Amino acid sequence: MSEGEFRPIYHPAGHDSRLRNAIQDVRTGRWVAMRDLLGSTPDWATWTQRTQVLAATAAGSDVVRAWRLEEPGNVAALVMHTRVLVERAVRAHREGHRHTRELWQEAWEACQLAAHHNPADPVPWVCLVALAQLDERQQLAEHQMRPPEPMLFPGPWGLLTEAHRRDPYNREAYHRMLQFVHARSGGGLLSEAVNFARWASSRAPAGPAVHVLPLYVHVERYRAERGHQQALDLHWTSDEALRAADHALRYWFVYTAPAACSLLDLNYLAHALWAALRFADAAAVFQALGPYYTPMPWACRGQGVGGREAAEEVFLRARGRCLAAARSPGP
Repeated sequence: MSEGEFRPIYHPAGHDSRLRNAIQDVRTGRWVAMRDLLGSTPDWATWTQRTQVLAATAAGSDVVRAWRLEEPGNVAALVMHTRVLVERAVRAHREGHRHTRELWQEAWEACQLAAHHNPADPVPWVCLVALAQLDERQQLAEHQMRPPEPMLFPGPWGLLTEAHRRDPYNREAYHRMLQFVHARSGGGLLSEAVNFARWASSRAPAGPAVHVLPLYVHVERYRAERGHQQALDLHWTSDEALRAADHALRYWFVYTAPAACSLLDLNYLAHALWAALRFADAAAVFQALGPYYTPMPWACRGQGVGGREAAEEVFLRARGRCLAAARSPGP
């Protein structure tokens, strides 16, 4: 296929072909492939990612409930039950559903049960961090803990610590904490998000995806403070944005196999490097993506008009520019 004929694929499983097959089965109401996949998942990072994606697929059906009825003693089924309840509660909160509080309580109780039955699993604690964003006024004591450093905010630090203890720098746990920051401030205190992302990435060793976290904050800063393409270009060529992109490239991308990378993280890094005019570096990230892409952050270009189709066109334009630069001979 020529570059002109290339069309990217958006799929939540990305390079994980076994997860893709399990998703297809879940969509048709079957759970055996999901059980087999989770039963052979090799590490906590992959376990966290697979259970998250499967829950997003299963949340609108009773497929996990059917699995639990058939295999009530299966711990993976209990974790997926917890995942689905948390996903439903978060969605209800986002949509202002009148039963949000009941769904929240049910999900919280499921987290406690899952943590009890599988003490080494970080996912119940990741889920509790996810539920913290529903407590926008921070009324629960577990969401009011003192931060580890003065520049940070009171929040669910104990929950994050429990997830971190089981899987250091668990990607979803730190992203859920960032979501809590945005919910806590109503999206208005980006300085708190900036401080958290810097703190998390500065203390991590080379390798974890937490090094990409500042790029997510940069996109939110653009969306909140700017809103037109020229300003976005200037934003990503600032010293601060350049440092964030270079840091993610040096301390995350070069240490991680493409198949193990989050598609979102790869897209955020490719976008940052492209917008910073680092075309050759961005080309390597586009190559790692293979045929896949995600609408964000490309949808942030311009005025946000056109939805996913417009985001895909921006992605294709950026990809073509960077791959052409990588093919060009140097000076």
